Amino acid sequence: MATVYDVPADMLIHRVAEKLKEMPEFEPPEWAKFVKTGVHKERAPEQADWWWIRVAAIFRKVYIDGPVGIERLRTAYGGRKRRGVEPPKFRKGSGSIIRKALQQLEKAGFVKKTEEGRIVTPKGRSFLDKVAAEIKKELVQQIPELAKY
Repeated sequence: MATVYDVPADMLIHRVAEKLKEMPEFEPPEWAKFVKTGVHKERAPEQADWWWIRVAAIFRKVYIDGPVGIERLRTAYGGRKRRGVEPPKFRKGSGSIIRKALQQLEKAGFVKKTEEGRIVTPKGRSFLDKVAAEIKKELVQQIPELAKY
């Protein structure tokens, strides 16, 4: 059985985002059209489906790094803030986006809260592993040498 570790992250995130779009629990908030993803960004995301991609990326991150909290995820999604003539500094990503994404994942039953942080539930682990297995099967059909791995 393939796991999240066996497939490329970008392929997994985009495939999971497509599947999350079909679920009623995952709807972007009203403000998602206008918001930046962090103080370090100059503009809002240009992709129309950026919300589902971010939720899928957070889902994968919790699977790999869990238990994980909002502050650690804010650090992971942060970046370099350019400050004109002054040297750039690191700034954390938006906590509200991460919080709402985790709440939607909890509502769907994919993630649950513990004392140490958020972890992926068996239902969430199964969902991600099934998507990873689909991707690996497609990759093996395209490149047969990958069947060894």
